[in-house]
Amino acid sequence: MRSTIILFALASVFAACNNKTKTDNQAAAQDSVRMLQYSMKAMKDSLKIDSLQKATAAEREKRAAAEQKTAAVKRNTAVKGASETYYYQEPQQKKKGWSAAAKGAAIGAGAGALTGVIVDKKDGRGAIIGGVVGAGTGYAIGRSKDKKTGRAQ
Repeated sequence: MRSTIILFALASVFAACNNKTKTDNQAAAQDSVRMLQYSMKAMKDSLKIDSLQKATAAEREKRAAAEQKTAAVKRNTAVKGASETYYYQEPQQKKKGWSAAAKGAAIGAGAGALTGVIVDKKDGRGAIIGGVVGAGTGYAIGRSKDKKTGRAQ
């Protein structure tokens, strides 16, 4: 009986001393390796996507250049019975955006309204008068700039 108790105690000591931390550490190491592999794969995928986007952008630019070349107009003219072919490219229209007069009027109206509020203690009246005067002055200055650049005749 005494030997069975000793054997039982030894068995329980060995069972209690079973080192599961090694398997936990191994599992954690495997998880970190998996995460590293996943992040490497994600980085490779993002690089592929980035290079694909660059390639498609370059292809779009090539197409635009080809379309621009084909947009050159072919004109046949007769000179003393001979037919000559001329190729010319029509000038592209720039996006005009705001004219200098419009920009000047907007900036002048804002600056005039702020000045009118500061100068006149009655906020509404000063803002209105200052905005109108500022818009007129800004328009006049912007219109002269438009005339210099050739945008306005």
